[in-house]
This record gives sequence, structure tokens and C-alpha cells, in this order.
Amino acid sequence: MNHYQLWGMPASLWTGKARSYLRKKQIPFTEHAINQPKYMDEIVPAVGRFILPVLECPDGTLVQDSTDIIDYLDQHERSNSSVLLGSSVLDCIGHVFELFGGEGMLRPAMHYRWNFDDINLDFLRSEFSTSIGPVGSTDEEYDAVFDFSSGRMRKVTVSYGVTPESIPLVEASFKEFLSLFSNHLRAHPYLLGSRPTVGDFGLIAPLFAHLGRDPAPALLIKQTAPRVSRWIERMNSPEEKWAEYSEHDTMIDASNLPGTLLQLMAYVGEEYLAEITAHVEFTNAWLAERPDLKAGTNGLDKPGTRFIGSCSFEWRGIELQTSVMPYRFYLLQRIQDCYDGAFKAEQAAIEAVFEQTGLLPLLSTRTTRRVERVNHLEVWSEPRDL
Repeated sequence: MNHYQLWGMPASLWTGKARSYLRKKQIPFTEHAINQPKYMDEIVPAVGRFILPVLECPDGTLVQDSTDIIDYLDQHERSNSSVLLGSSVLDCIGHVFELFGGEGMLRPAMHYRWNFDDINLDFLRSEFSTSIGPVGSTDEEYDAVFDFSSGRMRKVTVSYGVTPESIPLVEASFKEFLSLFSNHLRAHPYLLGSRPTVGDFGLIAPLFAHLGRDPAPALLIKQTAPRVSRWIERMNSPEEKWAEYSEHDTMIDASNLPGTLLQLMAYVGEEYLAEITAHVEFTNAWLAERPDLKAGTNGLDKPGTRFIGSCSFEWRGIELQTSVMPYRFYLLQRIQDCYDGAFKAEQAAIEAVFEQTGLLPLLSTRTTRRVERVNHLEVWSEPRDL
């Protein structure tokens, strides 16, 4: 089997997603810190921006982005099962949690990391300093690296909607998620049954590096949702841990979805639908103002820029303003592509489940241009008819 190189860091949300896949699929790899000269001298220029993670393949190919990494490995390393099940209903559900895990849970992930300095600070200082600062730096140099990095991340936290007004709601929302996911894990070791699928790898992104590893949220999870803590362990272990379950190899029946999964989907609708809908509406207006935007570009001065603006929406009874990132539509499209490619009967079944859980708009809320990833960057396609 091929041996891969993973460029990332332990504290990185999206590195955790790619690492989990490599471990679960038992694909040999070596992880490298981004403080190595090769990362700045070769990897960053090749992918066009400072970003994590990057997979370096045995033939020298670079794959950036955790979603693209999993897609690539699913196609090239078929040593065992795919993250997709071949059931349009289940795969659509999986893609919902892929989107929600990577993007919809950024508020609790960032809040519990950066707003608990009395518990987290020493741990984070060590993690960021030694992963980013050059090897052999002095304590003062490491501290300077951390201060710069944490300053940037604290600003990003606010851009995701974490404010003094929203913090109590962010915490209540996350505790609600933990309760719902714990209930589901009582009978199912993974989101859709006996093995991890695309939705599990979406959820592990925030639930490992930030929420399951940083001291404050990790303690919260272990104290209030031990089944979630066990799931985090399973998602980072090549061997299965079946102590809590009967040993069987079955996936959830798409025609008889458990109530615990439906409740989780309804939670996603309540938590994230208003935000992604507002972002699509903002983006379509942004695109309409740029009719001459060249396909194959991001429409901005810098090709690596990830944000196109910010917009407001109502969330849990208050107004939030968050940054708009086209990358989110790249993940949203995966739900819609799965639905579009299904047979009519499967489409009807998907519609029924999504309507029951309040997620039906996810199937039709689309940007007027698709987001594609070309040369490791998000770009706009030609305009499309909706």
C-alpha cells in the first residue's frame, strides 16, 4: 500500500478530519508539522495559500482540503469500504452532516477554544507555538508566534458569530447537540450504523481538534456526553471498539430511519438552515453585481481569499452577522448533486425525509454559479439557470 505524507497540526480542525480517515482506513502515512521548511518553501507556493491540511501523495501529487483528500483516497485506495453507501437517501443525509460538521459547528468549536483562557491557554500556547514556530525557537519567539496566531483566530471567532450576546446560546446549542448525538450513539456506533461514513468524517472535524481535545470542551464532553467521547476515540482508532454494542455489521435502513437520527437532522435545520440560506442569498446578490466575473476565478483581487463579505440572519431569537465563504457552497452542492443524481423514487424519499426534518430548502437553495475547486482554490463556474 502507498505511503502518504500529511501536512497539518494536531490543533487543526480540518487536519483532524483527514487524519481520522487515514487512521480508520488503515492507510499508511506520516504526519508533518507545518513548521518544517518544506511546507513554507514548497507546499504553500504549490497550493496558493497558507492552509491546512495538505496530503502529499507517493507520486508527488498534492491534495489540499480535507474533503478533497477523502475523495481522492476513496478513489485511489480502495482497501476497504467507501465513505459513501450507494444509497442516495443515506448519502444525502451523510452530506448534510459533512456540511454541518465542517461549517455549521464552527461557533462552538471556536468559542470553546478561544473564550476559556483560564483552562485552555497553556495547552493552546504549547500546541500553536511548537506546531507553527520554527524548531529550536526561544520561549519568547514561541510566545510571539502564539500571540500572533491566537490574535487572528480570536477575530475569526467573532466573524463566525460568537459575541457576548450569542455566547449563552452557543453553549446551550452545543449542549443540545451533545444530548441528541449521545442518544443516537446509544444504539449506533456511528452516524449511519456500523461503520463511519461521510457524515462522521464531517462531524469529527470540530469534535476532535477543538471540542474533543482542548481541555475545557473535552471535559464538558466527558462529563456530560461520554458516548460522544467514545465516538471520538473510535473515529481516531484503526481498530473497532465494540464494547458498548452487539457485534454486527449493519447499516441503518434508509426506509426506516431511527428517530434519533431524524432528531439530529431537525437540529441541523434549526441551527444552520437560516445561516446557509442567508449566505446563498447574499452571494447571489454579490454575483449579480458582477456580471462580468470571469469563470475560473474567485472574482477577488487575491486568488486565495476565502471570504466575500458578511451578512445577517436570525438565529435562536437574536441577529447574528457572519462571514460568507464560497467554500460552504462547495459542500452544499454535494447534498444537491447527490439528490439530483438519484432516481425519481429516491428523490421522493429524500424530499420526504428532508421535509419531515425541516431541511427541504437545502435541496433547492443554490447559488447562481457553482463553486468549483481548481488548483486547490475555490473558483466560480459559468452562470447557470436555476
